[in-house]
Amino acid sequence: LVQTLKLPALPSARLVREFVAQNNAAQIKHVIQILSQEFALSQHPHSRKGGLIGLAACSIALGKDSGLYLKELIEPVLTCFNDADSRLRYYACEALYNIVKVARGSVLPHFNVLFDGLSKLSADPDPNVKSGSELLDRLLKDIVTESNKFDLVGFIPLLRERIYSNNQYARQFIISWILVLESVPDINLLDYLPEILDGLFQILGDNSKEIRKMCEVALGEFLKEIKKNPSSVKFAEMANILVIHCQASDDLIQLTAMCWMREFIQLAGRVMLPYSSGILTAVLPCLSYDDRKKSIKEVANVCNQGLMKLVIPEDDETDEGKQSPSLQTEPEEESLSQQEGAPGGCLETSSEPSLSSASVLTASSSERVPVTLNLDGIVQVLDCHLHDTATGMMTRIAVLKWLYHLYMKTPRKMFRHTDSLFPILLRTLSDESDEVILKDLEVLAEIASSPAGQTEGPGLCDGSDTRSSQSELHVPIKASQLSSSGVKGMECSPATPTMNSYFYKFMINLLKRFSTERKLLETRGAFIIRQLCLLLNAENIFHSMADILLREEDLKFASTMVHTLNTILLTSSELFQLRNQLKDLKTPESRNLFCCLYRSWCHNPVTTVSLCFLTQNYKHAYDLIQKFGDLEVTVDFLTEVDKLVQLIECPIFTYLRLQLLDVKNNPYLIRALYGLLMLLPQSSAFQLLSHRLQCVPNPELLQTTDSTKSTLGFKKATAANIDYLELLQHFERVQNKHLEVRHQRAGRGEPPDRRVVL
Repeated sequence: LVQTLKLPALPSARLVREFVAQNNAAQIKHVIQILSQEFALSQHPHSRKGGLIGLAACSIALGKDSGLYLKELIEPVLTCFNDADSRLRYYACEALYNIVKVARGSVLPHFNVLFDGLSKLSADPDPNVKSGSELLDRLLKDIVTESNKFDLVGFIPLLRERIYSNNQYARQFIISWILVLESVPDINLLDYLPEILDGLFQILGDNSKEIRKMCEVALGEFLKEIKKNPSSVKFAEMANILVIHCQASDDLIQLTAMCWMREFIQLAGRVMLPYSSGILTAVLPCLSYDDRKKSIKEVANVCNQGLMKLVIPEDDETDEGKQSPSLQTEPEEESLSQQEGAPGGCLETSSEPSLSSASVLTASSSERVPVTLNLDGIVQVLDCHLHDTATGMMTRIAVLKWLYHLYMKTPRKMFRHTDSLFPILLRTLSDESDEVILKDLEVLAEIASSPAGQTEGPGLCDGSDTRSSQSELHVPIKASQLSSSGVKGMECSPATPTMNSYFYKFMINLLKRFSTERKLLETRGAFIIRQLCLLLNAENIFHSMADILLREEDLKFASTMVHTLNTILLTSSELFQLRNQLKDLKTPESRNLFCCLYRSWCHNPVTTVSLCFLTQNYKHAYDLIQKFGDLEVTVDFLTEVDKLVQLIECPIFTYLRLQLLDVKNNPYLIRALYGLLMLLPQSSAFQLLSHRLQCVPNPELLQTTDSTKSTLGFKKATAANIDYLELLQHFERVQNKHLEVRHQRAGRGEPPDRRVVL
């Protein structure tokens, strides 16, 4: 038989036909075995070529029966795919083409080995071999498309392995097969997308434009299928893959992954919540991209806003209530819709369970399934971005929006993280961007006012936390000093339902930051305090700050801070109501506030006078000015008097200027203004105040007698039930302390305050 097959093609075909006619399967196998062992696998190239031709001829001779011998026919041919001679590889490709063409659907059980061999030939350096492999590839694709017996489950492991090839031709081959399999209605490749999605995104970064385009098309087809059949999509298994590629350095990969993430968030909803920390790690940095990556930035913004909307009040359930399918929303948490409107290196890709749990409807099922909010991971990522000095402005704003949103939706669980977040939130007040500071203040204000922040039992006022904070501000702890201020119920955070135990802590630490960072106080101090007055209760802010400053040991800072607060009080439109409240002192609350402010305002003599002007305590203002003769007059002091004169000419003090027309009932106002005039040197402010006083009618009436005690001004002071003598004595004590400190600084060789040279 071997001698007969010296020229294998025609004799082997004739012999096989005879054996088929005789139904002699053993002889057929014997012929194929000889062609394989003696020829196709021979050491001589011509013998191998003859063997390949003979095997193809056998397949043709077998016809429909070739399927019974495919294993014996295919294996030697595939072995020749690795031959060093390109002509032999071409003949092997041609032989396999003929074998497959005859067998058609019968080759499908051997698809994996055929695919494996073809994937190697697709990257063959010889153009003829590559051309032959393409013909074979098209034939095999036609067979798979026509058949309904393709074993997708068995093929996926091979596809998952080969999809990570770095060869361009192999990648092109892989993508072409994925596109074919996607197009076959009976093959549901979507079920196995998690197995190959990572490899697809890697191919998307190929240097070849053609391969990138093919991969884009394949991913686009998958995304269309996902939108059509979201209920059958394994979103959770692909979430972390998208998180990784959303951080890719390649723009196309990043944009495509971000678009997928946007669709996943929209379609899967709260199923994506366990992966929130990883998603935020990928999305947040993109929000600070410039116009060169505008598309990525826009999609990332949609992802960020969509993910934020998935956090609901039910995520704030207590641990005991985890089994409850729903939780009533607290009224305070609904206010987010009024304040947080339309959109505006800590990789966490795991879905670790946390304490938060809620049962909600998902896109993939009509049943209620538990979904976990990984709050700890989210806070860790947000905190990391705030600490990173390289974080862009828009990213910082988004981080602060997230924190605000979480405090609104899950306040009880967020307050577990407040102590760790508080320092970085305070440091963020030094940010260069006003918008960042505004968002930061919103978060701090929410922390300071949320009912969830109210500690049980003794508040921060009585606890060691506040005492340590006060000590950082050089505040004495003696209770006698607290009570001596005469402020009822205001030693700690103001007793109002909108404030919690964090409010006073916030005020203490804010003043501490102003004390240690004077540039912040100079450039942003007024801006920060004004915004806080809009976000929180202005009276509480001034009351608490005045109370803290009363016990401040750094007297120079106390004087500067009082001056800043006074300027805000007198000039800011945000404090219009507070000024009106102080103007008349009609209520016990307003008188209490005046006394509290007055005691701290005593750190700065001129601001104390201006407070008396604001509250229409003109007699006391005159008494204070009389004391100025005992003070050490400096250039800074006269500058403040100059500014007060300018302020008197502003609309804020219109009522005061009009009261100059009523000389009889306001003699101490006129005396106080003349007192200021006498303090000033011959300057523009002197001329301004002098001209104003010249407009006062009937100057003869300035002479007062004891009967003037019945004037309106005195009646008002008496009706206010305020111990002005005690306040005046307090003023003297505070100013004596300032004098003592200045002398101590001078003794240590520190630069003294600027003095007037007379």
